Amino acid sequence: MKTIKYCAVIICFLMSVSFTQNVQAQCSMCSLNAENSVKHGNHQGKSLNKGILYLLAMPYLAVGLVGFIWYKKYRRKDILIDIKDEKINLN
Repeated sequence: MKTIKYCAVIICFLMSVSFTQNVQAQCSMCSLNAENSVKHGNHQGKSLNKGILYLLAMPYLAVGLVGFIWYKKYRRKDILIDIKDEKINLN
């Protein structure tokens, strides 16, 4: 049953990655200003979309980094516990 779940997750991931579209992460005002600046020879408008995508990715990277550090700090470690085979009297 686990293999079916893993296969389903992998198939969904591959489908979501393969059916992507190119999007512009700009509001209409920013897009209009960027297009007008490129038409008039200004090259700063081309990097506007990359800057917006960069700012969009930073919170995800920060949360991922905190999660990774948390996982590394609090994960269960393999510790050898030497327990005797004798019965313990709790009275």
